[in-house]
Amino acid sequence: MRPKIFIPADTTACALGADAVADEVVVQARGRGLDIEIIRTGSRGAYWLEPLLEVESDQGRIAFGPVKLTDVATLFEDGFPASGESSLCVGKVADISWLARQDRLTFERAGVTDPISLDDYRQSGGYDGLARALDMTAEEIVAAVTESGLRGRGGAAFPTGIKWRTVLDTAAEQKYVVCNADEGDSGTYADRLLMEADPFQLIEGMTICALAVGATEGYVYLRSEYPKVLQILNQVIATGREANLLGQDILGSGRSFDVQVRVGAGAYICGEETSMLESLEGKRGLVRFKPPLPAIEGLFGKPTVVNNVLTLAAVTTVLAKGSDYYRDYGTGRSRGTITLQLAGNIRRGGLVEVPFGLSLRELVEDFGGGSASGKPIRAIQVGGPLGAYLPVSQWDTPLDYEAFAGIEAMLGHGGVVVFDDSVDMLEQARFAMEFCALESCGKCTPCRIGSVRGVELLDKIRKNDQLTANHALLQELCTTMDAGSLCAMGGLTPMPVRSAIKHYPQDFEPVVQEQTECQS
Repeated sequence: MRPKIFIPADTTACALGADAVADEVVVQARGRGLDIEIIRTGSRGAYWLEPLLEVESDQGRIAFGPVKLTDVATLFEDGFPASGESSLCVGKVADISWLARQDRLTFERAGVTDPISLDDYRQSGGYDGLARALDMTAEEIVAAVTESGLRGRGGAAFPTGIKWRTVLDTAAEQKYVVCNADEGDSGTYADRLLMEADPFQLIEGMTICALAVGATEGYVYLRSEYPKVLQILNQVIATGREANLLGQDILGSGRSFDVQVRVGAGAYICGEETSMLESLEGKRGLVRFKPPLPAIEGLFGKPTVVNNVLTLAAVTTVLAKGSDYYRDYGTGRSRGTITLQLAGNIRRGGLVEVPFGLSLRELVEDFGGGSASGKPIRAIQVGGPLGAYLPVSQWDTPLDYEAFAGIEAMLGHGGVVVFDDSVDMLEQARFAMEFCALESCGKCTPCRIGSVRGVELLDKIRKNDQLTANHALLQELCTTMDAGSLCAMGGLTPMPVRSAIKHYPQDFEPVVQEQTECQS
């Protein structure tokens, strides 16, 4: 039997050299007369080990990483793929503690199977959820999702079952399922990783949702910066149609549903659901007033489920393994698993899927291994560019929605960006305001004007210009943006600013601090 070598084709892995490594593995094998089979997979999300090569063996897969192009010849000289004597061998994949300590439900197949192989997907439990859903009524599917405790993984954490119930109960000749794949938060990549590593799971989740609410058409609104995902999704959608898993009369059930992919134009604001719907309709991405909610009047004025990639993917687990199985993970009102993405100044960056309840400290220290620079970590931003900056005193907070709300923070889409003690927190606060100014749709005054004024005020504070008055004015501005903005873009921009001022006040009075030190 030919040795099977698994090499990720994931965007990040390829950026780190996976394609070149794969090509060189072929060259080295041919030069030695070795007959091998290379299978391009998604990534397991252990980006600190990428490019990661895995070799199938009687004991399970053996991993080697990170493998550079210049390492490949040496690997073969050391007996690869038959031998694990190389210094790059990290042992059995199942024994890598970074992976073994996770509870992967949504990302169980990531890095394991060929993403575009329907056979691989089905053999590993794929479409079991859809098969079960086809034997259930719409009411029963919605009840199962509701009982699982699944909440939206896109950031708002709204109970998924309630949203689906609203669409189901709203009478209309046409309904839609829209997947928000416009993953724009800094430090986040879970949606992309899943769509590249296990795309059929997303399509299956959307199909289950359609059965639950009575929708016949679906759209994936995809971030423009994900060209590889676009190719993969179009390929698996075509495969799904050929296999009668999409289109008319799905698997002979008499029910119909089809999916199309639409690519955004690079606007961060289109991650907001109503702005995204405007864009899908061919209009400029402006935020809509609510009510009416999209669940009642959404795409083209029809009832629409708008869910994130990870939410829809999680539905497949709920239906395949049952509500109780999924609900048994997590804590409090945060049920199931949370997908966290470690980025920034971190030694072991990558995707971590664990039950809700792990502390932020455990995540960053145990999984992340501390800072990449070796310097002390000073701040951790959770929840994207509009998330709070958390000081060391808050790192023991459990990762669940209510616990983070209790410290005036949010989990958002699970992005975790780490900063060491060289970070300038006034500059980070300024970045939040500047980011809002650049990305605002401009529809409401607090967001459009407030963010520009916020940058101006922080520049004045940097110059030690009327510190007391400008600090007070900045706080008043944050209150106005928080209370008066039409959507979360302006409403959440004050969060990183306020947290930076509260927890790192010394960074906002640099000149005063220097004068005090000189006088002493």
